[in-house]
Amino acid sequence: MTVSSAFNAFKSSKSVVWKSVNTLSASTGRLQQTIAGCIERKGKGLHSGKVSTVKLWPELVSKGRYFDFQPNLIRASIEFAEESPLCTTLCKDGVKIRTAEHLLSALEAMEVDNCRIEIKNSDPEDFDLEVPIFDGSASEWVEAIELVGLKEATDHCGNCCEKMAAYVNEPVHVWRNDSFVAAFPSPEIRITYGIDFRQVQAIGCQWFSVTSLDNSFYSKHIALSRTFCIYEEVERMRNAGLIKGGGLENALVCSASKGWLNPPLRFPDEPCRHKVLDLIGDASLFARFGSQGLPVAHIVAYKGSHALHSDFVRRLSGII
Repeated sequence: MTVSSAFNAFKSSKSVVWKSVNTLSASTGRLQQTIAGCIERKGKGLHSGKVSTVKLWPELVSKGRYFDFQPNLIRASIEFAEESPLCTTLCKDGVKIRTAEHLLSALEAMEVDNCRIEIKNSDPEDFDLEVPIFDGSASEWVEAIELVGLKEATDHCGNCCEKMAAYVNEPVHVWRNDSFVAAFPSPEIRITYGIDFRQVQAIGCQWFSVTSLDNSFYSKHIALSRTFCIYEEVERMRNAGLIKGGGLENALVCSASKGWLNPPLRFPDEPCRHKVLDLIGDASLFARFGSQGLPVAHIVAYKGSHALHSDFVRRLSGII
């Protein structure tokens, strides 16, 4: 990729500028990475209840992250994000990949910049697929990535490429009713997230802040947090065709009257931490050609959702 074509590839809104991601020494740029070997996991989807097999493969530099459901290839990009209830769905040419956010969150935070994600289910004619939910967190993916390790991504000739990141240079925000996601200029990634479930006393209003995000902090303090739901809303969700594969083994369930039905929590503010996990996964859709998806900024979110996170990425991209 030439210099001019590289800069064209990173065109976005005027609110961001793309720069090389520096190493800790700040003397050289960080290089794009991929996994050092294949990862295979099999499990049940949260919403469909269908079992799928996912294989993660090392990929060449600047290929980025993409799903492979032969012969269909779907880039993990906001371009293919479709608004859907309670999950992030990628859609292209009639193929849908649901609940991609936990896997993409782990890949983004653990710095797997380039990866081919092969996904299959038992019916090859079924074009509606879902990434397994496992225990409702991203820990299964993080542990697998840590086990196989990372390596520098190269092209066919062995050449590496510096990793780029979007630096926010002016405030950016999106909102829906009383929910919002905003980003402010910052020399490093910071995240402040708030949720408000005042009708459910055991959850209430929570805030969680990340002041220095790296893969170690992510694996210990964010990846372990599980998805959650309100017990009184379960019947409505099932009537809507959702959470067919949901249960106490893959989600935290809280009742407005009885509190948590499957304690203990891994953190007192586990629900809020999980929203940060989701945000990182959804923000990863801003990545392109092996770049970092999560923008370098102080991101502040309140009562966010997958739909609102996607709007935020579209705003960064200049789409809205």
